[in-house]
Amino acid sequence: MSTRRRFIKQGIVGAAALSLPIIPSCTPKATEAPPISLAQWSLHRAIRKGEVDPIDFASITKNTFGLEAIEYVNSFYADKKSNTTYWTDIKSRANQEGVQSLLIMVDAEGELGDANDVKRLEAVDKHKIWVDIAARLGCHSIRVNAFGAEEADLIQAALVDGLGSLAEYSQTAEVNILIENHGLFSSDAAFMVEVIKEINHPYVGTLPDFGNWCSSEKWGGTSEDGCETVYDQALGVEEFMPYAKGVSAKTYDFNADGGQDRINYKNLLQIVKNNGYQGHIGVEYEGSNLSEEAGILATVQLINDTWAMLD
Repeated sequence: MSTRRRFIKQGIVGAAALSLPIIPSCTPKATEAPPISLAQWSLHRAIRKGEVDPIDFASITKNTFGLEAIEYVNSFYADKKSNTTYWTDIKSRANQEGVQSLLIMVDAEGELGDANDVKRLEAVDKHKIWVDIAARLGCHSIRVNAFGAEEADLIQAALVDGLGSLAEYSQTAEVNILIENHGLFSSDAAFMVEVIKEINHPYVGTLPDFGNWCSSEKWGGTSEDGCETVYDQALGVEEFMPYAKGVSAKTYDFNADGGQDRINYKNLLQIVKNNGYQGHIGVEYEGSNLSEEAGILATVQLINDTWAMLD
């Protein structure tokens, strides 16, 4: 029996139904939420435990969660990036399931804002590999991290060069380079907008994440107290949305009402709607009080129910 079948047989839907938070009923408005995609990070625990094979991502997304678009995480394929046969298989599997490959989240390939010219160029070259893979899969973007120098003026100049150089390469493949708020300077939305404006390239944009607004720590997690400097999440999403080519609907632990204590979903989704966004909204569950399967389903429900209440 395949890994995917074992995954489904273990009772994902049944367990999720038992543990899914109940969201109070409301009178929905005649407005349809944007299409929803699944970020692979939502399954990171199962993947790391060997319970899920990343090659089955498309089929699990479609057959378990009823979603038809996916966002890959490059670290789950670190040993496959030069294996063109593998990526042809990945694309074929997605096509067979009728699942659209949207983007690849790229980590651990060097810092595009490194003040050292040689290291920055190396990082650009490493990211080019994932641009090529994204193009092979039919993705519209890769998500990168805006990390590098510790001083504002140095990292701004380095990011303009590094991101700009990568975008010049990715333009040929028609693949966007997206900046996600992931901590440090990347979670200072106003700062990052200035970088984007200076680059002034049509293939550089943003992937606003509803969480990750800790600007004093790398990766920017805001699931718990203790962050020294937190950027206002609503302001950050508002500033990123004009450049957004994706939206990451982060969820942490769900409360008894089926909502999020640390993320104001109605506020943030209203900002997304007000900006006329029509792309996919990516589910990225990072909580621990529900299983990954139940957390994904609860996030989908939260997005749809909240959208129905928007102005």
